[in-house]
Amino acid sequence: MRVLLIEDDHVLGAAIRDHVASVGHSVDWMQRIDDAKLALSTVRYELVLLDLSLPDGRGLDLLRELRAAGDTVPVIITTAQDQIAVRIEGLNSGADDYLVKPFDLSELSARINAVARRYAASPATDIALGGVTIDLGRRTIVADGEAVTLTAREWAVLERLIRHLGAIVTKAEIEDSLYQFGAEIESNAVEVYVSRLRKKLGRDFIGTVRGLGYQVAAER
Repeated sequence: MRVLLIEDDHVLGAAIRDHVASVGHSVDWMQRIDDAKLALSTVRYELVLLDLSLPDGRGLDLLRELRAAGDTVPVIITTAQDQIAVRIEGLNSGADDYLVKPFDLSELSARINAVARRYAASPATDIALGGVTIDLGRRTIVADGEAVTLTAREWAVLERLIRHLGAIVTKAEIEDSLYQFGAEIESNAVEVYVSRLRKKLGRDFIGTVRGLGYQVAAER
């Protein structure tokens, strides 16, 4: 999942970025609203983590601008402001969830997964596809009765496909899940990870739609 982190605290921002990336998401970290706006105009994000107090403005103003423009990207507010009135204002402005600092990073992961499920084409946590059972929340897989271990990037590719179950996902969309700004994109990375997933989950688990992309069928 491609995540935009908007946070001006260097220590906290680095911790959040590293944690979210460690569980398989691609993270772009911006510390100013202007930079965040540029990123949002360039990349299609699947989630925004938004601080409210930023050097060049208020996070709530950015959120309101997004919603006024019809942008429905999920937004989780992360802020030290824990007053009930501020929480209500954030949610009424279009936020999907609200985390008060300091928070546990494992709770952040749970909130990200919960919000992602609400917006996914396949919102279920547990998905059974033929002989493969996937728990996106716990990040566990059982294939033909055997536990399967995936790397963070293999999870990123699989999650992108499962979140859009039955739909065709382009190579570029999968690359968005793997790379953040400034990262060098390997030309055959998607093919490599799809090949690895097929070896672990079954040759026919991920289909190739020639000239368009990849697809995990909703029915088996």
